[in-house]
This record gives sequence, C-alpha cells and structure tokens, in this order.
Amino acid sequence: MHKRMGEAVARVARKVNDTVENKRDSLDLANCKLMTFPVGIYKAMRSVTEGIHRISLANNELKSITSRFVTTFSQLRELNLAGNYLHRLPEEITSLLHLRAIDLSRNRFRRFPEPLATAPALETIDLEENEIAEVPTDQLASMALLRSLNLRANPVRPEVRLLVRPLVPFDLLLSPEEPIPKA
Repeated sequence: MHKRMGEAVARVARKVNDTVENKRDSLDLANCKLMTFPVGIYKAMRSVTEGIHRISLANNELKSITSRFVTTFSQLRELNLAGNYLHRLPEEITSLLHLRAIDLSRNRFRRFPEPLATAPALETIDLEENEIAEVPTDQLASMALLRSLNLRANPVRPEVRLLVRPLVPFDLLLSPEEPIPKA
C-alpha cells in the first residue's frame, strides 16, 4: 500500500513540476486519488499561479474545495471537479472573475451550488449525475453570460421544469421525464 501511495505522490509531483517548469496554463491532477488538494502545491506553484487558467481535479476523492484554493488560482477560466464527493462550494468561488466553465458532474450536490449563480463570467455549468431537486430559477435567469446548464440525471422536480423553460435564455439539459405510471 505504501508503494502505491508513494507512486501517487510522485505522479502528482511530476505533474506539478511539469506545469511550473514549462509555464503551462493548465494543471491536470485528474485520477490522482487526492482526498484533499495538497497544501505543498501552493508553495511549489506560487510563481505560476497567476498564469493557471485550467485545472482538472476530476475523478479524485475530494470532499471539499477550500477558499484558499479558489483565491490562489484566481485567474481560472475552467475548473473540472467531476467525479468527486463534493456537496458544496466555498463562497469565494464568486471571486473567480474569469471562470467560464465548471464541471461538477458525478458529485454529491443535493442543492444547486448557489455561489455559482453570482460567478460573473460563467457560461457553462455541468451538474449531471448529482442529487439536485430544486433549482434557483430566478438567480439563474439573471446570469447574463450563462449558455448551458446540464442537470441530466438529477431528481429535478416536475414543477421546476415548468418554471424554468420560459425564464432561462440558455440551453438547459435535463433527463427525459419518466412517464407517470397509470394507477
């Protein structure tokens, strides 16, 4: 087990070093079995954090994202957090002034992550395969740049479907409705 952990740590270190040394604008830590965002990465990347525009932490075991993560990577345009155990986002997500796309599919959200509704540049939100039943339609309707909201495979209540359609000027992706069983 220690050998596998050591290999995982080495893989993360290689990816971080590659991003720093080559001054890449993206950091890909997908599939690294991370349970938290490693604190050491903040120090290792401090010289390049302003240039990081894309981060993928997909398919890890993250239960939360900290406000430090959000404020450190303040220039993010794309954030992929798909396939984790997240159920909420820090309020500081609203400070990501350049964030255009966020992928939160296959997580554990029971409610729409409300801080997203005030993220000023968001164009695409993917919340497929969560546990969201209610959607803040008024807030979403006021998101001027939102182009696509994916809520497929969520238990969105039928009345939400009716409310949302005329209000939203973006593509709303929902799973097909289940036919109502006849008694």
